[in-house]
Amino acid sequence: MIELSRTQDEECGDGTTSVIILAGEILAQSLAQLERDIHPVVIISAYNKALKEALEIINRISIPIDTSNDAEMLSLIKTSIGTKFVSRWSDLMCKLALQAVRTVAQEENGIKSVDIKRYARVEKVPGGEIEQSTVMNGIMINKDITHPKMRRRIVNPRILLLDCPLEYKKGESQTNIELSKETDFSKFQELEEEQVKAMTDKIIEFKPDLVITEKGVSDYAQHFLYKANISAIRRVRKSDNNRIARAVGATIVNRLEDLRDSDIGTKCGLFNIEKIGDEYFTFLTECKTPKACTILLRGPSKDILNEVDRNLADAMSVARNVFFNAKLAPGGGATEMAISVGLHAKARTITGVEGWPFRAVADAFEVIPRTLVQNSGGNAIRVLTELRAKHANGEYSWGINGETGKIVDMKEYGLYESASVKIQTYKTAVEAARVLLRVDDVVQAKRAEREQGGGGPPPQEMME
Repeated sequence: MIELSRTQDEECGDGTTSVIILAGEILAQSLAQLERDIHPVVIISAYNKALKEALEIINRISIPIDTSNDAEMLSLIKTSIGTKFVSRWSDLMCKLALQAVRTVAQEENGIKSVDIKRYARVEKVPGGEIEQSTVMNGIMINKDITHPKMRRRIVNPRILLLDCPLEYKKGESQTNIELSKETDFSKFQELEEEQVKAMTDKIIEFKPDLVITEKGVSDYAQHFLYKANISAIRRVRKSDNNRIARAVGATIVNRLEDLRDSDIGTKCGLFNIEKIGDEYFTFLTECKTPKACTILLRGPSKDILNEVDRNLADAMSVARNVFFNAKLAPGGGATEMAISVGLHAKARTITGVEGWPFRAVADAFEVIPRTLVQNSGGNAIRVLTELRAKHANGEYSWGINGETGKIVDMKEYGLYESASVKIQTYKTAVEAARVLLRVDDVVQAKRAEREQGGGGPPPQEMME
């Protein structure tokens, strides 16, 4: 069951609680079917048909959304944040999530990709207020320049990204050298220095203002770069370097011999280093059309920042899902009630044993609106009866107002959720029930064997 929640989180980022509630309810309803001596294979077959019908009902009652319309997108993202810790700052969080997703969204050859994990990094810096959180039009990394006299602020910098060390090459294995006179020793040192100088000369040819490398920069290289008025940052994480490359339009160079002018990034408007708290941060901001970004979160303590981070991740996932599947389903338990009523109607047309498990799924879907009513302190039986009556008349957009516990039209209330989250929730929950029903059979078989075998007390783990 925990695995279900994790899957839902990775796939959609929202609906983790719904999956557990729904799967639990479907299993609870399955028990009555098993006690009726309906075979699990029949139950599973009925569940498959019920799921197929549920997905058709969702498609029927969903409405399309325009992903370029800010107001529509913000009201959608708000549904994922409304029940969480950051609901107090929901307007700010929705804007952050939408801005971040729009930044990293791109389309190539008709294939959409929105890679939040790789290209939208969240930096949590304790201190300040939550209202100071922003999405930067660029990148921020937790690094300082290597040499204290290098420039800390450059407007429109030319940025060179490297994946190789600016140090002399060390021998692959242990090398023993015998020196016969003392001048040989200084010759060796000169060779090392020449090697580093050749590297830095190659870099200086291209006149960059800022060199960022994933490996080390020796003191000697720093000296030459400083003389050429070039700032250097070393030992940057590979993931950060990839983000910088997408934001400033540079290409990461693995060998200095392959360096070309087109590899230099020129789309960054401002490089500067600021001290926040007691750490130095490098900012590469004011980028033209960045394809990666950093979300800077501020807040009073680490625990609060972690919670805000988790909520923001949910919001971004919901925004991302809409880019792939631009449909909305009514929230507040309206979709679940519509499916429940639809499945009950369909169950009347099914002859034979499969009708029972089919109805069981229909009843199970009511758990979502019922839980909403209970959580808001309403009278579950009365409100659900009213809601069922509305849906029986074909008014699919009616659901539960989570604050008052009364029924309300979701079109007017403005509560719509991403259909892709709903679809994934139902698929995961029904799939779980199907798997667990199969397992149930094995447990019963073991018990039956033991009863037939007779004799001796059951082993300890069986009793548990």
